[in-house]
Amino acid sequence: MDFDFTAFWTKYEAVLLVIGAKILAGVFILVVGFWLIGWMARQLGHLLQKRQIDISVAGFLTSFFSVGLKILLVLSIAGMFGVETTSFIAILSALSLAVGLALQGNLGHFASGILLLSFRPFRVGDFVTADGYSGTVKEIQVFHTILTTLDNRLIIIPNGKVMGNAIENMTAQGFRRADFTFGIGYGDDIDKARAVIAEVINATPGILLEMNYDILVKKLNDSSVDFAVRFWTDNANYWPVFFHFTEHVKKAFDAAGIGIPFPQMDVHLKSAPPPPKELGV
Repeated sequence: MDFDFTAFWTKYEAVLLVIGAKILAGVFILVVGFWLIGWMARQLGHLLQKRQIDISVAGFLTSFFSVGLKILLVLSIAGMFGVETTSFIAILSALSLAVGLALQGNLGHFASGILLLSFRPFRVGDFVTADGYSGTVKEIQVFHTILTTLDNRLIIIPNGKVMGNAIENMTAQGFRRADFTFGIGYGDDIDKARAVIAEVINATPGILLEMNYDILVKKLNDSSVDFAVRFWTDNANYWPVFFHFTEHVKKAFDAAGIGIPFPQMDVHLKSAPPPPKELGV
């Protein structure tokens, strides 16, 4: 039996025109919609880049934004053809709830990562103490913050732990105060010791002399007179200055004949008493 297209078209012309128009409209909306979503995602990416959001977080947010809008667009087009979208929405809602419950901890770390990148308590390259660990911030990832310790160990801390505890940023201000305690003997001259320490400060490269310094008698200890020494230095020079200054104060004290007391133990040996004489001997 031959198919009579003319009769078929005559019979279903109105329906076919409506369906064809819907298909063309759906394809047009899909193409234009995908292009518009792509443009919006790129604009969001540029905005996050200008805000200096971490590249991994920016990529995740842009992708999440794009995929979410595309799903809504497809569901809207399906509704144009009379497809019941309520069931799809219910399934997506149930799936989202299940995934959210399964990844509740990770979502908390993700949210904390967004807060870290938004409020900027520290940046990559800062030396911080977070969750009890100290190191230089190497990366701020979606779920974790990575520190590099002074002995080159990697510390990976969940962002929720970072935001949930105190954060100490030692480099945020650009410069830092170095604090020392030096003890001299009670027989040494306080003014002479202060002058020796001042000479070492003025001769140490990296100390910010324009910010002044302190050389104060801190405490009269049991066996020493303790000086509190405080000065300022740039963050980049802190540790070189710290070690250089400590070494050269000891050398300067030795050259000036100033002693640094140290714990000592005196051991006194007593000879044993003679054994008692026996009676009758």
